[in-house]
Amino acid sequence: MERGPGRGHRAVPHTADVRIEAWAPDREGCLAEAVRAAVETFADFSGAGPGTGATVDVPAGDDEDLLVGALDEMIFRLETEGTLPVAVEVTARPDGGVRVRWRVVDADAVEPVGAVPKAVSLHELRFGPDGRGWSCAVTLDV
Repeated sequence: MERGPGRGHRAVPHTADVRIEAWAPDREGCLAEAVRAAVETFADFSGAGPGTGATVDVPAGDDEDLLVGALDEMIFRLETEGTLPVAVEVTARPDGGVRVRWRVVDADAVEPVGAVPKAVSLHELRFGPDGRGWSCAVTLDV
């Protein structure tokens, strides 16, 4: 995966579904970038208000489990609460899991720009150190 400097994310062409890539100097930053990338594939939140805080703990597991857990939680909250994150911060927990803090807004307050993801695909899922920090690639079923 060719990537930019520091941290960032992008959507890449994929047949029928949405594929995202993210990178950062550390695992937690890469997770945060992946959540941002996922949201940006279907919502323009530039006009959204300040939102409210929310926190979720993703239990310890291998790195790919943490990525899937954070993205699954974003999809779950969208489907059950009608909220989506417009700012994301991820910190490591002592038990190996992560704490995801996000600022969420009502999904009705954002402009739809693409298909809403329904699930995280495990096919060709990748997340780990890459020599320049951490990177991931994941497909979202829409």
